[in-house]
Amino acid sequence: MPRFALLIDYDGTPFNGWQRQSQGQPSVQQAVEDALAKLEPRPHTIAAAGRTDAGVHATGQVAHADLARYWDPFRLSEALNHHLKPAPVAILKAARVTEDFHARFSATERRYTFRLIARRAPLTHDRGRAWHILNPLDADAMRAAAAHLIGQHDFTTFRSTLCQSKSPVKTLDEITIDTRPVPGGTEYRFHLRARSFLHNQVRSIVGTLERVGAGSWQPADVKAALDARDRAACGPVCPPQGLYLTRVIYPEDPFAT
Repeated sequence: MPRFALLIDYDGTPFNGWQRQSQGQPSVQQAVEDALAKLEPRPHTIAAAGRTDAGVHATGQVAHADLARYWDPFRLSEALNHHLKPAPVAILKAARVTEDFHARFSATERRYTFRLIARRAPLTHDRGRAWHILNPLDADAMRAAAAHLIGQHDFTTFRSTLCQSKSPVKTLDEITIDTRPVPGGTEYRFHLRARSFLHNQVRSIVGTLERVGAGSWQPADVKAALDARDRAACGPVCPPQGLYLTRVIYPEDPFAT
């Protein structure tokens, strides 16, 4: 059966995460699988690079599907987008890949961005797409704190107690924090890059860094929390609506052509 990679963009607001739910709750995976079933009427199971949580968005999720037909990739993406309506899910690209390609296990890097907006006024256009706080943050203090997290560490402090990963040891390759003016305030964007992440690792890190930016923690407190290897030492976990899976890297980009 020919295998296809799908580059997927979605608003996670109405979904209970990426993964198909046994209770019948809406998921992004189910939406895409239902669209595939309209093209080839049979049960479909697709695998994704990252199982995003409820309310988390993606601009660069990757999944793969095994189909019966040798579809033209452009026609496949167009047909899927037709059947995905009106769900806020879009297939940006489809590409034929080799049978040993796996959206999750072939990935060598994942990139996430978290959006935080500080302003007194409520969010309007970005409601549900960014974390809203009232007061500005000290970006330099957050950058100093984030530096303690770069490299290979035991991230027990920054992972969910429900995390199913066999090991809490991960290598965080990069954290950068950008700021930009928005009407009435400032937006902070946290960009994180690693081969893989633990469950809730990004939201735990950003929530802790926000405490540093607000002045409640010092940058050295983040290192102490990391060294504690204790979930209780973590700062608050930030809400999901500001988190985006932006890109998945492979040894060879399946969408390059």
